[in-house]
Amino acid sequence: MIQTAAHGTRLRVLFVNRFYAPDVSATSQMLTDLAQALARDGAAVTVVCSRQLYQDPAARLPAHDSIGGVSVCRIGGTRFGRDRLAGRAFDYLSFYLAASATLLKLARQVDVIVTKTDPPLLSLVGWLVAARRGVPYVNWLQDLFPEVASRLALSPLPRPLERLLCALRDRSLRAAECNVVLGTRMRDYLTARGIPAARLRISENWADEAALVPLAPADSVLRRQQSLGERFVVTYSGNLGRVHDVQTLLEAAELLRADRTTVFLMIGGGANMRALASEAQARDLQQLRFLPYQPRSALPDSLAAGDVHLVTLLPQLEGLVVPSKLYGILAAGRPVVFVGDTDGELARLIREHRVGVAIASGDAPALRDALCRLRDEPAERIRMGARARALFEQRYTLSAAVQRWQAVLAEVSASWGRTDPDRLPASRQTG
Repeated sequence: MIQTAAHGTRLRVLFVNRFYAPDVSATSQMLTDLAQALARDGAAVTVVCSRQLYQDPAARLPAHDSIGGVSVCRIGGTRFGRDRLAGRAFDYLSFYLAASATLLKLARQVDVIVTKTDPPLLSLVGWLVAARRGVPYVNWLQDLFPEVASRLALSPLPRPLERLLCALRDRSLRAAECNVVLGTRMRDYLTARGIPAARLRISENWADEAALVPLAPADSVLRRQQSLGERFVVTYSGNLGRVHDVQTLLEAAELLRADRTTVFLMIGGGANMRALASEAQARDLQQLRFLPYQPRSALPDSLAAGDVHLVTLLPQLEGLVVPSKLYGILAAGRPVVFVGDTDGELARLIREHRVGVAIASGDAPALRDALCRLRDEPAERIRMGARARALFEQRYTLSAAVQRWQAVLAEVSASWGRTDPDRLPASRQTG
């Protein structure tokens, strides 16, 4: 437990991310968990975020708030939303500018700044403020841009500008005291780009072991509300975005059209969720059911509604993105059906611990066959689910993640001592 910084007072941590509680997007949930856990353990935690919600850019949350012992400072900005690329770019730019101004004001009051990756390239803001104010900063990398957009062929940027942004991003990572990544593939990708291994730490995402406990499918209220009964329920829960493989899932559902015992329960949102719902309607695939995001308090129940859970990732994004929904599935004690790179990090984890199956992206017949086997082997599903929960308790709990983060923050704080610029080594007095 960290309760003091190197100078003998409470550790003061400032997080920056576009979304925070009550928002329910993945980056917001992870940050909310960690920030509140650190606050409970005695740290003074501030979060700088927007006044919007991921699903509602028009939302106007209060400018200042206190949630779970965390001081929340919400900044203004444009509200064009995610539907149009130009509008999204303006939203990003306005957040960068407002966040930079706010961090410059708050930086002298904290011991360490931690930037996430929403919006992309937020590490550049951390780099700017740290250089100006002489405060250590840490990057918490949930994904890597602009590479993700480039590999999806969605980047509007000319290649020279894209290379320049990559170079600037890499410089901001090299300048950070520490960069927290989500897995070995992401770490290896960054070391290959010249980021020193000494400045990289692996700390996977998590689920809250106290809030998320395994429930039997029959105990799920949502399952009863959907009149699913004894049917075999294949669930996808969360954001289904452009980084996820939706085509293989769609074609497998088509192959299972005549199977009235199997239903796909799609819970959440995202660009590909909307596209999948539209295509399912056009093809009259009635076994695909769609529900909006459920309240976070209902997550144990909604995860329990599924007999197995889907996780997908396009193969070209291995090492750039790690689907965080995996940890909730493991915590719920359900088998994982992964569609993506069968030699990727998640696929290897699934095979090594026998907690599900991994299917190659594009192989819809293999996905159909795997689902049919799982449907017909309930005893094996139970064994997989038990192994999944055991793996979760061993490696992916919130308490374990908090300990890893406490170690990172303690190391950074100790290496700098007081963050008062007058007490810093001359080489670190940059502003």
